[in-house]
Amino acid sequence: MNIAVIPARGGSKRIVRKNIKDFCGKPLIAWSIAAARESGCFDRILVSTDDDEIAAVAEAYGAQAPFRRPAELADDFTPTVPVIAHAVEWAQRIAPVERACCIYATAPLLHSDDLVRGCAMLDGERDYAFSVTTFPFPIQRALRLDDRGHVGMIDPAQRDTRSQDLEEAYHDAGQFYWGRTEAWLAHRPIFAARSAAVVLPRKRVQDIDTPEDWERAETLFRMLRDSRLD
Repeated sequence: MNIAVIPARGGSKRIVRKNIKDFCGKPLIAWSIAAARESGCFDRILVSTDDDEIAAVAEAYGAQAPFRRPAELADDFTPTVPVIAHAVEWAQRIAPVERACCIYATAPLLHSDDLVRGCAMLDGERDYAFSVTTFPFPIQRALRLDDRGHVGMIDPAQRDTRSQDLEEAYHDAGQFYWGRTEAWLAHRPIFAARSAAVVLPRKRVQDIDTPEDWERAETLFRMLRDSRLD
């Protein structure tokens, strides 16, 4: 079977109770659950949480929260891969898991079609398929400031290179990570040669770590929703 795993611990610091805070009319996590359900890719949609309130909200919106994540996997420093591996191990007690997709609870701009594309890209030669987008400015022209506020180029060799001649660079879009079961359980790295990239437009990508991020994400969400209604 294919499963979705939505990590959603209760200890968010910068935006308190972020995963179940109202976002454009629904708890934030509800949008990720909806995208997973609409994709038709999953036999089960599991929420990995250490928090009973988050579990109840997730279940109210159509996910399952049949276990609680142990404390050692729910602190500020726990990486994603061990959390998904833990959920996969739990699910495999019920039925064999072929593929698991980590979907972040903080991805209200996620489209179900992107999940379908990622699933299709995960063939036998690939461990993972995950969402990426382009940087809005050439990273080769990045600047640094020293302790006196003086400006310098990180790569001075690119000082006179035209921006259109520089290689396009991508970053993790922070929405989803499809992976084969053996890759999750072996804790293989996601950002590696055996991964495929699902490229998303920048207008549908926004991290939500700070109140400013939250405000920007809601603005983008409303603009995209209104454009679909026209």
